[in-house]
Amino acid sequence: MDVMGDKATLFETGRFVQPSGRDGVGVGEAADDAAAEEVQQRLAAEAGDVEAMSVLGALLLRRGDLDGAEPHLRAATAAGDRAAANNLGVLLHQRGYADDAAGWWRIAAVAGSAAAAHALGRHHRERGDEPAAEYWLRQSAEQGHALGAYALADLLEHRQDAGAEQWMRIAAERGHREAAYRLARALDRRLGPEGDVGDDHGAGAEAELWYRQAAARGHRRAALHLGAILERRGALKEAGRWYLTSAKDGEARAACALGFLLRDAGDTESAAVWWLRAAQDGDGNAANALGALHAERGEPQTAERWYRAAMDAGDDNGAYNLGLLCAEQGRTAQAEQWYRRAAYAGHREAANALAILLLQGGDTAGAEPWFSKAAEAGSVDAAFNLGILFAGRGEEAVALRWYERAAAAGHTEAALQVGIARLREGDEAGAERHLRCAAGGGSAEAAYRLATVLDARRPPAPEHSLGEPVHEEKSECEEWYERAASQGHRRAQVRVGMLAAARGDVVEAARWYREAAEAGSRNGAFNLGLLLAREGSEPEAAVWWARAADAGHGRAALRLALVYARRGELAEGQRWADRAVALGPAEVSERAARLRDALREELSA
Repeated sequence: MDVMGDKATLFETGRFVQPSGRDGVGVGEAADDAAAEEVQQRLAAEAGDVEAMSVLGALLLRRGDLDGAEPHLRAATAAGDRAAANNLGVLLHQRGYADDAAGWWRIAAVAGSAAAAHALGRHHRERGDEPAAEYWLRQSAEQGHALGAYALADLLEHRQDAGAEQWMRIAAERGHREAAYRLARALDRRLGPEGDVGDDHGAGAEAELWYRQAAARGHRRAALHLGAILERRGALKEAGRWYLTSAKDGEARAACALGFLLRDAGDTESAAVWWLRAAQDGDGNAANALGALHAERGEPQTAERWYRAAMDAGDDNGAYNLGLLCAEQGRTAQAEQWYRRAAYAGHREAANALAILLLQGGDTAGAEPWFSKAAEAGSVDAAFNLGILFAGRGEEAVALRWYERAAAAGHTEAALQVGIARLREGDEAGAERHLRCAAGGGSAEAAYRLATVLDARRPPAPEHSLGEPVHEEKSECEEWYERAASQGHRRAQVRVGMLAAARGDVVEAARWYREAAEAGSRNGAFNLGLLLAREGSEPEAAVWWARAADAGHGRAALRLALVYARRGELAEGQRWADRAVALGPAEVSERAARLRDALREELSA
């Protein structure tokens, strides 16, 4: 119970000594003044001054001198002082005489003491008599008592009564910091994830206002939430200040959040200091962060120690991270053990990792249920992996459903697979939609396939003589080809080269052909050879054709056969003609066979 519930009233009437050390008065001077004031109150009380008895009893009660306070409070109460009756109740409650305390609180409350009504209401609530508790708390709250308003709001909130927020707001407006915090939390719960206010645009701003008020009064959890709001907004410096305030007051989550803020700013050393402080206070997230930090530094034993600390703190990420650490070290059995522990605790990514581990070990039957469990729990990667699993079995329809689920959650490769499936089905519009998502997510293959879809719709471009400069704006399909090409997609590089050649840009065409050829594209090597031959560099062209032919390009082998035949190197020409016949396609094989036979006749003549 709160000592001196009528303290505010006493301040106003001058009947209560103000706290020391304010208004320029030194601590020693304040203590001397307080001692002098106590002496004066004692003299007045001994002379029969009821107010002095009440004030002196309150001073002794606050000091913890219950034996000294009780006779003064009883004497003042007997004389009708309601503040003394309230404080006598407090004293008896501290001695363990709750029922006797309630009797005096009732006397004071009936006499109009809001503080006594609050104390009596709390007494009845502790006894389980909620109707009586509500009656007295409402009496206190309606008289303007902040503690009464807060206790009434707490009672009504417990009952899920709609009037709870009104009283919580009143208590907050009267300066009750816990009320301000809880009001902010209630407003916060109306918001969506990441502070999405939906239709209630004012709730976020009002929640922040109450968090600020509670934090300014020293509420450490309010400071933590205020820091999180500011961090989401990008106000990192102010967020850091509130995290620091909360962390210094002992809030481990704030220390952990401050560590992440410092890490993102590049100050890993300071981040580690705050993570250590939070981890030592039992914050599993901070312990995991320390583990990851030591793992990055190549200190696996220290990392493992912190991951175990996170696990001991009840953070399932600790077991998952231990699994990752063991897997990186090739300790497969231990990795499986830790993955299983985290997966059984409901960690979806651990379930996915366990399934992958089992699949790599050839246990497809064991992997599937873990993929399913992870996917049902919301793991996008697990949904995609299920798609791969079913596609490998030839169950394309089931695979597509999982791909679609992963794609809907933003999985790039899943969107690509859905796009490819839609193309097979002839659903060009659906294919384009998914290919755009995948390409936008960075998939080079999706960018290439999207470009081919758009390319097929283009009207035929006018032909230009090689080397003739043509200035045209690039089409959307060419932009997608170039995006895929810049990501190293060899077929896209060849296609960009072909489009450049069609525009007459020989230099650009050669650049893309060469890039594709050097990456192993036989079509790139063949086309580069054609370009060089047309430019009069047949010896260099032959080098690229040889590379293409060695990679299985029939037309390149036929071109080499013709080159060697023109040079008079008939045996070499015949060898490449034989190679072209074997490689095909049919048209090439037919032409190569005729050339081979002619060369053979020439050699035998």
